[in-house]
Amino acid sequence: MRIYELMTIFPVEEDQFKAGVDSVKAALGEFGVEIEKEDSFGERGLTYEVKKRNRGKFVLFVIKANPAKIIEIDRLFKLNQGLLKYLFVRIDE
Repeated sequence: MRIYELMTIFPVEEDQFKAGVDSVKAALGEFGVEIEKEDSFGERGLTYEVKKRNRGKFVLFVIKANPAKIIEIDRLFKLNQGLLKYLFVRIDE
């Protein structure tokens, strides 16, 4: 298992934000990913418009995952409407 950082951006509306975070956590749990840390960076402006939005709530997850599962999670996240943007970054040990 490798360590990754997952940066996510959610809509600023509180109900959509909570639903989005819950869906990401459920998806990660479904694939056997361990969430080591979760940091919220709050609401920030976006550099460019994403899905007709100029602001988003940023959350950083530090996770442990099998590299093969990251590809499957990526496919699932592309279909998630409650997630504006996301990025996986592998942390070298």
